[in-house]
Amino acid sequence: MPKESSAPARDNASEPTAPPNGTLELQEYSQLRERYARTTSALASAAHDLKTPLAILNGYVEVLQSEKLGSLNERQQEVLRDMRSNGQRLQRYIQDFLSFSVLETGELRMKFESGNLNVCLSEVCRLWSPRFQERGLAMYFLANDKLPEFSFDAPKVERVISNLLENASKFTPSGGTVWLHAEPYMWERRTIAQPAVNQERRRRPLGQPNSVKISVSDTGPGIPPEYHLEIFDDFFRLPSTEKSEGMGLGLAIARRLVLGMGGKIWVESEGGSGCRFSFILPMKPPAGDSEGKKKND
Repeated sequence: MPKESSAPARDNASEPTAPPNGTLELQEYSQLRERYARTTSALASAAHDLKTPLAILNGYVEVLQSEKLGSLNERQQEVLRDMRSNGQRLQRYIQDFLSFSVLETGELRMKFESGNLNVCLSEVCRLWSPRFQERGLAMYFLANDKLPEFSFDAPKVERVISNLLENASKFTPSGGTVWLHAEPYMWERRTIAQPAVNQERRRRPLGQPNSVKISVSDTGPGIPPEYHLEIFDDFFRLPSTEKSEGMGLGLAIARRLVLGMGGKIWVESEGGSGCRFSFILPMKPPAGDSEGKKKND
């Protein structure tokens, strides 16, 4: 059986650790936090400045590929395909870092609206289908009629799923298979701080789902158990994948987004037997989300 490890509820895994007690240490900690914030802001600004010229370059490549400015020979088409592929890859890097910086500064706000999760997941699959075909991978998703309509942040959910699908497509060898699945789920949260809530929850029938569980499974090489927690850290990459493309932010961004929506994310895997990433979304938005309240009142 695959081993399950839940991602720790850390909002800033790469930030300096908790402040020490001493006055001098506290001052040094504050300076370190301030320097960290300035660095993150500067890098985010640089990434944002690259976004527009890169979009223009990618646009010109698309125009050339359309042959509206003249016909192309086979070699020219091959060069343009390489240019477009690398341009899109750089665009993903920039978007990842911009998302990371927004999450890091706490500026991202959730917007919960009632919707059909099947429609959301189907759209993500449609967008990713060409890339999976190019890599020789099969991707399967079957809409689940048992999923009720509930309030969720569709763009954020799509981003989480996209990051998980990108991770699966990157590490699953050609000829492999990836599955996307969603189902109603009874999430039994156990906390010491709220015993009254726990008692009420225990009295509730177990057959009444209070959340939705979404999973992405693959037939890739799997993830050793000792990395099941670290895999969600900022800029973390498995030793065996350090030479592959990416910044090591995809799963970290997914973790932060899921936590921001009041959910939980984890991985189940053993080396050599594929892996399954799952996350839970509560059907009732977090109480602290003001925008969600306005949308659903």
